[in-house]
Amino acid sequence: MGNAMQEYLPEQDKLSGPRAFDVESVRRDFPILAERVHGKPLIYLDNAATTQKPRSVIESISRFYESQNSNVHRGVHYLSQTATEAFEGSRRKIQRFLNARSSSEIIFVRGATEAINLVAQSYGRDRVGPGDEILISAMEHHSNIVPWQILCQQTGASLKVIPMNDDGELLLDEFDKLVGPKTRLLSVIYVSNSLGTVNLVSEMIELAHSRGVPVMLDAAQAMPHLSVDVQKLDVDFLALSGHKVFGPTGIGVLFGKADLLESMSPYQGGGDMISSVTFEKTTYNTLPYKFEAGTPNIAGAIGLGVAVDYVSEIGFDQIEAYEGELLSYATSALSEIPEVKIIGNAKEKASVVSFALEGIHPHDIGTILDQAGVAIRTGHHCAQPVMAFYGVPATARASLAFYNTAWEIDALVGAIHSVLKVFR
Repeated sequence: MGNAMQEYLPEQDKLSGPRAFDVESVRRDFPILAERVHGKPLIYLDNAATTQKPRSVIESISRFYESQNSNVHRGVHYLSQTATEAFEGSRRKIQRFLNARSSSEIIFVRGATEAINLVAQSYGRDRVGPGDEILISAMEHHSNIVPWQILCQQTGASLKVIPMNDDGELLLDEFDKLVGPKTRLLSVIYVSNSLGTVNLVSEMIELAHSRGVPVMLDAAQAMPHLSVDVQKLDVDFLALSGHKVFGPTGIGVLFGKADLLESMSPYQGGGDMISSVTFEKTTYNTLPYKFEAGTPNIAGAIGLGVAVDYVSEIGFDQIEAYEGELLSYATSALSEIPEVKIIGNAKEKASVVSFALEGIHPHDIGTILDQAGVAIRTGHHCAQPVMAFYGVPATARASLAFYNTAWEIDALVGAIHSVLKVFR
């Protein structure tokens, strides 16, 4: 597989956005973007599933295993001290990235899914009982549905759902009616992985708090696109996945307000989450270690720290502006194909475009696009209730990142025309 970067550069004049953003330079930071697939340049439009990794992240993981590899927190020797400092240094980076008050509010987990499960079991089981209600939305990822269903089965609580309209926007008037005296928690997605909708979470948090209801945000899809300030949002819990924000897989973060985390029981038991153990009694470690049982994903945490450094250096002002131009260009280009139906047309969207071609299954779309080197996601996107709402079994989804280009969107459009030729 060869480097096709110079042969396939974007046509910058197709975008009316800021020329200060040097997408060509950014692309050179991501080695995989120089690969070829089926003899074609790789056009990677599956960023909502997982983002690609810059060279700095890849090298940080290699460097850890080559020269720093040791367990953390437990050793007095040089390697252990070095690994511990790198690991805890990443925690502090993520604290700054989210603007948390303290690094003790940053809990390392495997990903957003584990973070939500942790809150459901450690916070929810002690506070939710028969007749209580957990409030989520109609556009949630399965990871923000199933843990709450399990909690409801365990406690006798019920799950309430905020409805949405045909454009994929939550009905805030209905949300207002649903937040009542029995509501014990609101857990809502910040950015929809299946529709791209950016929910008005500031307003939702404010309303929930005015009625004494704590809020959890699933911010996995928000992190690569938007600046997230947990103090400004005043959110109680927030979940993110490293691999969605240009970091490694198998690492994520739960942010929680310190007073809430202090009041919660541990999610798992084992090493490093204890202060002392006897056969009669165990006392637990301080935050954040109370929720980090066992040897953590040290290399993953270090890589995630480097990833947030990388994103911060680019800056979310530039990222949002450039991705906004890409989304506008992609939406316009796809809308010109009569057979394309875009699913999810919220006024506030991240750079995600889900679509259907009448009479053609999304899996067939994805297979033919793959032969052209275009990687998109097809299926229900772990959001089957969303598919049911729109009356489709699945959609095709092109999800964009700041390393994508107008040329790649043109290639997507050309490949869709190839799909239509095959099936028409």
